[in-house]
Amino acid sequence: MRRARTSLILLALAPLLLGAVQPRLVPDVSSRSIEIIYSFNGAQLLLFGAILYPGGRVPKRPADVIVVLKGPVQPIVVRQKQKIAGIWMNADSNRFRSAPSYYAIASSQPIKELVDERTAAIYELGLQNLQLSTGGGALPEKERRFEAGLVDLKRRNALYSEDPRGVEISEGVLYRARLFIPSQVPVGTYTAETFLVDEGRVIAAATRDVEIGKSGFERFVALAARRHAFLYGIAAVLLSLGLGWAAAMAFRKRA
Repeated sequence: MRRARTSLILLALAPLLLGAVQPRLVPDVSSRSIEIIYSFNGAQLLLFGAILYPGGRVPKRPADVIVVLKGPVQPIVVRQKQKIAGIWMNADSNRFRSAPSYYAIASSQPIKELVDERTAAIYELGLQNLQLSTGGGALPEKERRFEAGLVDLKRRNALYSEDPRGVEISEGVLYRARLFIPSQVPVGTYTAETFLVDEGRVIAAATRDVEIGKSGFERFVALAARRHAFLYGIAAVLLSLGLGWAAAMAFRKRA
């Protein structure tokens, strides 16, 4: 009975004992808050940190690092256009219930050289491993086609990116990576994830939050649109009518 109790205690303490000999990550970001103003044309976000090895001893073959920055998920509809009777029209569409509004990944080596496909899928490492929640009901072939279309569209808008050698590791301890935040990035809370990989396994992970919001006049407009949607809509219509009338008067005077 005593031996059985001792075995149970050792089993309970095993994760803690194993965790004690595993390296830890101490991550940080260059800015916890990014403000978007009228002149905002993009920004560079630096993800950096240190790897703390047990006893301060760096192994002969240091671990690799993967960093991921994800934006808030949002529903999105992807439409496929086709030329019908000489006119480009929406021929088909597919709805995604949730997809990252922004996704950037950088690593010290290509993902396929660091982890297997199963591990990459579990941690969503790489654009091809994103878990995109579709609306359902569509054939698997159609879903895959629209998933590829969504990723391609996001990449062309600089909202999705991957850099297979974008993480620099110094002395096997300090790491850093620069990720680009485009001007059209959505606002919200972003999650910066850092993964430490050794021999195909994720042995440590850490996260930091980054807030991206609007300030100045842009913030006023965004808040007005959200809090007073009806009045905002009326103001937008009146402004459009006013600008149209002013343009018409200007052309009439020239004529």
